[in-house]
Amino acid sequence: MLDRLRLEEIVREAGRIALGAWPGAGHVVESWEKSPGNPVCAADLAVDAFLRRELARLLPSAGWLSEETADDPARLARGLIWLVDPIDGTRDFIRGRAGWAVSVALISEGRPLIGMLAAPAREEEWIGVSGQGSWRNGARLAASRRMDFSGARVPADSLPKEDRDLTTVAKPNSIALRAAMVAADEADLLATLRWGYEWDIAAAALIAREAGAAVTDAFGAPLNYNKRDPRAFGLLVSAPGIHAAAVDRLADRARALTRKQA
Repeated sequence: MLDRLRLEEIVREAGRIALGAWPGAGHVVESWEKSPGNPVCAADLAVDAFLRRELARLLPSAGWLSEETADDPARLARGLIWLVDPIDGTRDFIRGRAGWAVSVALISEGRPLIGMLAAPAREEEWIGVSGQGSWRNGARLAASRRMDFSGARVPADSLPKEDRDLTTVAKPNSIALRAAMVAADEADLLATLRWGYEWDIAAAALIAREAGAAVTDAFGAPLNYNKRDPRAFGLLVSAPGIHAAAVDRLADRARALTRKQA
């Protein structure tokens, strides 16, 4: 049986390791690009190594898939797997902004069992447990219940012309934190139209779902994890009452982009 308290301690400590290197607290961190426009920093690797060691000790039977570790196809034969993004929102981290989080989820047979986000620069801890609910700093979360699509709050810097009937709210760089905003009723809708990886979304998607949000890919299909190709096209997290309207709004763009980006 998983020791949930120990898991929380591990993810919390991972957050402290990251915070100890965060430029926003006056530290200097080495950073570089893995590929054009894809930054990574020394703190990503330090947190990744810590989590891999400690989570393996916690649950030796579980496989591993992380943004900062080479993929091992042996994970596909595991019923349990850890999905980890050591620092989701690396751009904000490197710039000394607070919009980043450590993201950890445990997946069983393609479905998330537990997910946790540690966002120490924001003094936030988020956790979701399948079938039990989700919490931020110990307070139970209840997602947005908005019914009207027009005017929905979206964490974004700006909106394309066709979406300007929506309302922008503050946007952290971390996609996990943006999804969590819907769980906390601080946003009504998060939508991405690009290929993304399981480690980016697993923990936050569970937190949002357990708070009552609708959570799918950009086409409205359920999310699955520990796939051979660990990607999904888009993430759509919303108040349940506007989810169908969001899928309709995005459908043509999603189809066009999948043809270009696949």
